[in-house]
Amino acid sequence: MSHRLFLTLLCLWINVAAFAQRTVSDAKITFKMELPPEMAQTDAVMQDCKLIQYMRGHMSRVDINFNIINYTYLINSREEITTTLIDQHGTKYLIRGSREQFEKDLKQYEGTKFVDQGEVKEIAGYKCKKAIAKLPDSSSFVVYYTPDLIPENKRYNQRFVNLNGIALEFEIPTKTGGKINVTATKVELIPIPASYFDVPKSGYKEVSQQELRNM
Repeated sequence: MSHRLFLTLLCLWINVAAFAQRTVSDAKITFKMELPPEMAQTDAVMQDCKLIQYMRGHMSRVDINFNIINYTYLINSREEITTTLIDQHGTKYLIRGSREQFEKDLKQYEGTKFVDQGEVKEIAGYKCKKAIAKLPDSSSFVVYYTPDLIPENKRYNQRFVNLNGIALEFEIPTKTGGKINVTATKVELIPIPASYFDVPKSGYKEVSQQELRNM
């Protein structure tokens, strides 16, 4: 093979690879959440719950919908603040996170190393790579991610700030030592209204983290 032909093929491969990747600014990703078998029989509140991830520029939002309680996290990575909304049967609470807490949480995951395992599977129509996330505290979790979708905002989810793609399946450790499996069922690359990320001005009782614990 001549050098000229080799360079032509190399450039073509690079262009195809680059074309396959897409930088994502706006997206809605719907996930199903599954308990480990040892918890599923005793924790009915977690059955048929969903997690929805929204992205729009430097803003992101996570809705976790359980049977009796719903959580919403509004994350502003530019101002480095997270607002938590809790709705428990119509009783609503709002907790404002500080920049110091945001930076503390981010620092916890900035040292995470994602090690590819060579396994590949399709999730929600995307080819995903398996990786082991190794945290500085020696804990770890499994994640499947698609390198075809690159988040414009790397801090849309602090757990994945070092991941070279968007996570479409991952584990969440529980306080009892089990792991909840979270798997994408639908990926929508659509414009997300800015109003989705507005902090409510009424309808919620504002409390501190400590006050919530005391309740």
